[in-house]
Amino acid sequence: MIILQYLLLGFLVVCAVSVSLSKNLLNSIIIYMSFSLVMSMIWICLESPDLAITEAAVGAGVTSLLFFVTLKKIHAIREEETDEEG
Repeated sequence: MIILQYLLLGFLVVCAVSVSLSKNLLNSIIIYMSFSLVMSMIWICLESPDLAITEAAVGAGVTSLLFFVTLKKIHAIREEETDEEG
């Protein structure tokens, strides 16, 4: 269990550094979502399920959705980019 916690903490640091170094805004949002999900797993390891549910719902869910909508509104995500991916 301790090894899992160290792996999660390491992945948390990697996510934090990669968000700050990323040039693409869409990639930054996706990395932020993974940061929030890893943080919710850490809350589970710390035996705090209420914070884990809140982190997963607000951090990975609502905040990321608002970021996606904002990028769409400011035209940072173009139709060509979504057509190429899908």
